[in-house]
Amino acid sequence: MREDGVSGDLLRWYDGAARVMPWRVGPAARAQGQRPDPYRVWLSEVMLQQTTVAAVKEYFIRFTTRRPDVGALAAADDGAVMAQWAGLGYYARARNLLACARQVAAMGGFPQDEAGLRALPGIGPYTAAAVAAIAYDHPAVVMDGNVERVMARLFAVQTPLPMAKPQLYDLAASQTPQTRAGDYAQAVMDLGATICTPRSPACGICPLMQHCAARAAGIAADLPRKLAKPEKPTRQGVVWISQRSRDGAFLLERRGDKGLLGGMLAFPSTGWDGSDAPAPAGADWRSIGTARHTFTHFHLHLEVQFTAQDCNPQRGSYQPLNPKDLPTLMRKAYRIYTDHLPR
Repeated sequence: MREDGVSGDLLRWYDGAARVMPWRVGPAARAQGQRPDPYRVWLSEVMLQQTTVAAVKEYFIRFTTRRPDVGALAAADDGAVMAQWAGLGYYARARNLLACARQVAAMGGFPQDEAGLRALPGIGPYTAAAVAAIAYDHPAVVMDGNVERVMARLFAVQTPLPMAKPQLYDLAASQTPQTRAGDYAQAVMDLGATICTPRSPACGICPLMQHCAARAAGIAADLPRKLAKPEKPTRQGVVWISQRSRDGAFLLERRGDKGLLGGMLAFPSTGWDGSDAPAPAGADWRSIGTARHTFTHFHLHLEVQFTAQDCNPQRGSYQPLNPKDLPTLMRKAYRIYTDHLPR
């Protein structure tokens, strides 16, 4: 590893400032020979896709307590895993997680190279590079939003995202050291998360201040430039909630494997996900409120309808309900229902 330049300065900073994560082996432990578990690295990276570190930490701890290795995950019941994932969102990740775990278990372990990792279900370029670098110290280029921001500022790249992505990748590759690649990948991400932040970057305490072209030009806070995103459309839909009087069970269904909330336990619904299904049973359904939720590509206004009648459903079945097993959208509908109950 070069002792000067960007990588040297960044690694020296990381040795004293690395964030403590439940899935991470810190620089001091790595220096003494402790190696990261590729299962924990992979699991954390999947959980962190489109989800904040703060939201993931408790999920990760609970998940690995019950499923401490890839074999335990591979042997798990699909429904139990989907229920434990509830609330993290982007539920296709959980389905791919199971498929990947079962393939890795059958192979006897994770591949160590990016090509082998990318051949696994649900693993794209970013996750493959992250596992290769962090778990195996391969000099893979790990590119997330934090890394893009650091590189855009370090080299004062004016081209807006997403057009700048190939240029930023090449710049990141030019700085990736051949040794301590795992620590370096995490150091760049930590720098972007704690110092080189999207707004009000703390340039005065940045370990790369002497290298940063954007700081020298006084434009660090303006980068990376981004094209304006189109406004998200708003969809409408209906969700039906029925609670059976004799035992308190709820009318629920398991959604199909593909599509939004795929594989998740949910109240019957329609309209918002491309379906036009009728109410799950003939009953006196009454509107009690609207659940509002935002997906990646659209906003949703979901009308919550409730019936006090016991039903003979054409969809779903009455089951005991733990609200924690529901995805976030359905939890919102459930809260509207519980708020409507007499006190």
